[in-house]
Amino acid sequence: MAKQNDTSRKDLQSESKGILKWIEQLGNKLPHPFWLFVWIIGFIVVLSAVAAFSGISAVDPGSGEVVTPQNLISGWGLRRFLEEMVTNFAHFAPFGLVLVMLMGVSVAERSGLLTIILRTMAFAVPRKIVLPVIFIIGACGNIGSDAGVVIVPPIAALIFMQMGLHPIAGLIAGYAGATAGFTANFFIAGTDVLLAGISTEVVQQFDPTLEVSATANWYFMIISTLLLGIGGAFVASRFTIPRTRGFAMGDGSVESYDEAPKLTATERKGLKYAGLVTLIYIVIIAALVIPANAPLRNQETGGVVPSPFLRGLVPILFFFFALPGYVYGKITGSITKPDDLLKFMEQGMKDLSGYIVLMLVVAQFINLFSWSRLDTILAINGAEFLQSTGLTGPLMFTMYMILVAFLNIFIGSGSAKWAIFAPIFIPMLAQLGYNPAFIQLMYRVGDSITNAISPLYVYFPLLIGWVRKYDKNVGIGTILSLLVPYAVVLFIMWVVLLFVWFWLDLPIGVGEGIFR
Repeated sequence: MAKQNDTSRKDLQSESKGILKWIEQLGNKLPHPFWLFVWIIGFIVVLSAVAAFSGISAVDPGSGEVVTPQNLISGWGLRRFLEEMVTNFAHFAPFGLVLVMLMGVSVAERSGLLTIILRTMAFAVPRKIVLPVIFIIGACGNIGSDAGVVIVPPIAALIFMQMGLHPIAGLIAGYAGATAGFTANFFIAGTDVLLAGISTEVVQQFDPTLEVSATANWYFMIISTLLLGIGGAFVASRFTIPRTRGFAMGDGSVESYDEAPKLTATERKGLKYAGLVTLIYIVIIAALVIPANAPLRNQETGGVVPSPFLRGLVPILFFFFALPGYVYGKITGSITKPDDLLKFMEQGMKDLSGYIVLMLVVAQFINLFSWSRLDTILAINGAEFLQSTGLTGPLMFTMYMILVAFLNIFIGSGSAKWAIFAPIFIPMLAQLGYNPAFIQLMYRVGDSITNAISPLYVYFPLLIGWVRKYDKNVGIGTILSLLVPYAVVLFIMWVVLLFVWFWLDLPIGVGEGIFR
């Protein structure tokens, strides 16, 4: 069987041509991600010293501060690293989010609840709808945090398994939807509020009457979510699913069914009570959010965005999965004593052991890169270069989005990049008559699309761990070659949508148009 899988893998790899084959071959020659990040850290440390001695600098367009590189090969760099190495790891934001989220999901999955629900969904929903829905859920799943990146890929893998497809195809599709479509949403999300606040601060420096609201890009993002669902489904069916058919399975064969298996009386009872618990939980959360003075609303503004509800979305989702999972397990017998619940969560953590080790070095890289200030200098100089070209109109728009997409591979924080880009591009394009909300919109397109293909993205090591759970021989190059078609196709579709919007001069949000 293993020999057949190896043969199938070779046949599939031979079908991969051009740039994708080059990416796969080159990427698979890279070392384990842990050592890759160690090398990158060494390069950043040396580069910080070279940059510091060469006198490279940049002027922050927002504050006017001269940004100079910090030499990490110094007493200051050594002291800060030793004093903060443990803190970098322990306080690394995605680390806690992933652990808490997946402990709750592990209860629902290992009790059998998640498998039954997803298997039923796979047969109840037409296959043509399943793929777009996965992408739409991935995009909308990031309404309050990075929860969508953590929860959607493993669920998509289970759905694909129930459809008789390889779970790695589901992981790739779910990850692409949650990362490449990060800024698209049907709802007003934390990203809207964060970016709008920076934009407003910039526009009021030259026109105190202007304000960019959180709903400034809402109409465009609603249509973008639907478009990304269609585009993602096309890439999944055309590229991802065919290329993963010959992949091996680390924990058994792909389980598929010709027709929906019938539920036993115990399973039906378990689903009934798990659904009842879920309904009660949703009612309780709604009572804590919907009323005007509810405790999970923003206590100063009374709004929901931002609010304790969105900031606490991960623990809320933890109980959303864990509570019905526990009830289902108790009724069906998969949980016979309280300690079984702990075992389920422990097993979930065992699956993350590789990710936890990787986070030790990833957290150091992100902080060292930030301490060196090379990320800020890179972004400022890139923006100034584009400004110096003197281009206007669609060509400038395209170059602007490509620049943001390129820098996004190296600088993960969208708000940090926008804090640098906004003071440059908002005044520059506002003089040409463009609405600051439209300038922000173009930034969001570029800032999302390369999340999926950045090896430096904080959740990329998590994806590697998930993939190798099913096939330990899949390398970084293969994963990237599976993700690149999503980034390319979705970016092209997004740019085309933006240009159509531009030529039709449609409103991009509530009370906002393309021109001032």
